[in-house]
Amino acid sequence: MKVIRVFPRKTSATPDDSSVRIRTMPTLFDEADEVHISTTFTWDLQWTEKAVKQWRGVGRVKVGGPAFYEEGGEFTPGMYLKEGYVVTSRGCPNRCWFCSVPKREGYKVRELKIRDGWIVMDDNLLACSNEHIENVFNMLKRQKVRPIFTGGLEAKLLSRKMAEKLKELKPQRLYFAYDTPDDLEFLREAGKYLRESGFSEKSHCLRCYVLIGYKGDSELKAFKRMQETFEAGFMPMAMLYRDDSGKYDNHWRKFQRQWANPIITYCNCNKYFRDKKNSRLELYC
Repeated sequence: MKVIRVFPRKTSATPDDSSVRIRTMPTLFDEADEVHISTTFTWDLQWTEKAVKQWRGVGRVKVGGPAFYEEGGEFTPGMYLKEGYVVTSRGCPNRCWFCSVPKREGYKVRELKIRDGWIVMDDNLLACSNEHIENVFNMLKRQKVRPIFTGGLEAKLLSRKMAEKLKELKPQRLYFAYDTPDDLEFLREAGKYLRESGFSEKSHCLRCYVLIGYKGDSELKAFKRMQETFEAGFMPMAMLYRDDSGKYDNHWRKFQRQWANPIITYCNCNKYFRDKKNSRLELYC
């Protein structure tokens, strides 16, 4: 059965084979039994509605994706994520106010059949059972490419033993998160465990998303969180908050660009945080 997959926008994880279409309407040459429109962001739903009407003439249309807040199914490698990406579990037990995962998955973690891949995109891998985590790590050890954890590593759940197991994988990058004030102490402890396990700050393997731009936030507060993240042992990476409409302040977009590009962020860390003799906040202001 021939399936055409349509995506409202391209990301680094979007498949790039010949059956993929990016934000396009059908042409006379498009033929398929089914058309799957996969929508990740809620601000693309309006475009998705228009696309459904247009693609009906090509084949049976199915619509899905995180934007619809529907529970995800089993993971099929290469279908909606590029080859190499893998999802081994869905869901998270936390109730973070800004997160859409509980809206579509509830507050329980579902462990999926483990497929091969090296870029792990679980919602909260460390919330899974020890047996599942061990099986995921064994799968990653079989891969020819060093693994990347794009998220799903909750600092609160990281133990010293788990840090050692992560080190054994020789990962390219690990991404944690600093979303709310109570994350900081756990992030500091996680950084300590990871360094004691052999991770080096100079390798830039340890990274951390820092949520910015939400109501009540300020540039100075956000900068302070960047500093705290760096001092905990992680390279800070700004993650701009956007509501269901996708709106954001252009001022925050400018700030994010200064703290989301790895090269620029590395330079900023050297500029503001390396010299312990100076007050980094004063330098920034």
